[in-house]
Amino acid sequence: MMKQRSSDIWPAVHLERRTLVRDLSSLTPSDWGTPSLCPGWDIHDVVAHIVDTAKTTRLGFVRRMLAVRFDFDRDNAEGVARERAASPQDTLAALEEVLTRSTTPPAPLATRLVEMFVHGEDIRRPLGISRTYPPALVAEALAYQVATGTNMGGGKELARGWRLVASDTEFVYGTGPEVRGEAISLLLAVSGRPVGPDELTGAGSQHFVAGTTTAS
Repeated sequence: MMKQRSSDIWPAVHLERRTLVRDLSSLTPSDWGTPSLCPGWDIHDVVAHIVDTAKTTRLGFVRRMLAVRFDFDRDNAEGVARERAASPQDTLAALEEVLTRSTTPPAPLATRLVEMFVHGEDIRRPLGISRTYPPALVAEALAYQVATGTNMGGGKELARGWRLVASDTEFVYGTGPEVRGEAISLLLAVSGRPVGPDELTGAGSQHFVAGTTTAS
């Protein structure tokens, strides 16, 4: 798999933000309260989180971590509370204002792809909205997730013991029972999100979808 350049990543991130604004522009008030795939957050919360992370700078992130004593969950919760406006339309307008920002926490740029692809599906799937993502860039996000521990938001432990094979791009990882599917389905699964049993195939697919973290 060819590693993507920053000149490829940021335009993709900006496009995903723009597309998300388009997809959410016609939501009803009740739609915004729909539970997302991100546990404990509804659609409005996830959009607020995306706004918050889009505004985050390297120095700002360090200051925030010091303020919450490196409690990532607390920092995320405070970020959502800060950026979630009284009206969902105001939160969506805030997302429009940061469409082309290229600031980031002190982390690999692949995390910006994880952010937009995973949270994009956190929002779209419960609402029945379909989106086709660029497979090569999803594979870049997937490569980051399988190499990063769950304590840092990755999915290394979830991927351990499986051979993950993308059916729509160049990506193969690990050893063990094979789990094959589109890169976006694999990315969601190793990010702890539910995927449909028909999205993945292979000898290990049933146990993998069920959430088994080690091959049996």
